[in-house]
Amino acid sequence: MRVEELKDLVLETLDDMKAKDVVTLDVRGKTSITDIMIVASGTSDRHVKSIAQTVAFKAKQAGETPLGSEGLDDGEWALVDLNSVVVHVMLPKVRDFYHLERLWSLDQPRNDAKADKG
Repeated sequence: MRVEELKDLVLETLDDMKAKDVVTLDVRGKTSITDIMIVASGTSDRHVKSIAQTVAFKAKQAGETPLGSEGLDDGEWALVDLNSVVVHVMLPKVRDFYHLERLWSLDQPRNDAKADKG
């Protein structure tokens, strides 16, 4: 699956799961870890876990086996590594503390998923 197709699958899943404040960051050229980083918020620890588990499940259904996931036990910050796309799902208080978007987007404009839709 191409990077853009995988990104679109993740964004569709996040929308279906009612993730909040979804931001997509193209980090190609900034890191060799991944090409796309997607950051989203969940409304509770159960919501964060459910979103992350569903992203991993949908990717696997599409033939993309996740390399791993972290944070599913705690539910404050869950990460799903899909190799070319890494998904961070956090509680708002955790997201506000770490500011991942700001860290990775210093030299590029913020790309909100809402803006991508239209």
